[in-house]
Amino acid sequence: MQVILKHQEIHQKITRLAYQILEQCTDQEKIFIGGIQGNGVLLATYLKQVIDAHGTLNTQLFEIEINKDEPWANPIGLSIPESDLKHGYIVLVDDVINSGKTMQYALIKFLQQATHAIKTLVLVDRQHRRYPIKADFVGLSLSTTLKNRVEVDLKSDSHFAYLI
Repeated sequence: MQVILKHQEIHQKITRLAYQILEQCTDQEKIFIGGIQGNGVLLATYLKQVIDAHGTLNTQLFEIEINKDEPWANPIGLSIPESDLKHGYIVLVDDVINSGKTMQYALIKFLQQATHAIKTLVLVDRQHRRYPIKADFVGLSLSTTLKNRVEVDLKSDSHFAYLI
């Protein structure tokens, strides 16, 4: 196991990602930050805190409930009414993107109605895509083998990301 991001580095990347969102959304009055259940929601929460502390952008946080192993098996759920997102600027957030499967299926949920824009944000991009999706905002791009796994711990007091 190799540590690839320590606590301070994770928070520096979160701060940088939040500032990138602020810079790209200067013409927006409100954005929706949707975290994929688990670490995606925790990361989205941290992003919202930084954005709220350093900008005047109105942000609404919501959770995306999805079966990460078989996203087609169950309907994708949202913690807010879908109608709230109509013509909204949505930032889809997860901790790690590897094949792109989870992010792609979550994205399909938002494409079922009119939106202003949909952006994707990940803390770690492993760059092993099997699905046609890219991350618009990336904390760390990492070249790994297919056998490697990236784990991110945002639940404990000392956040870290490591390569297994």
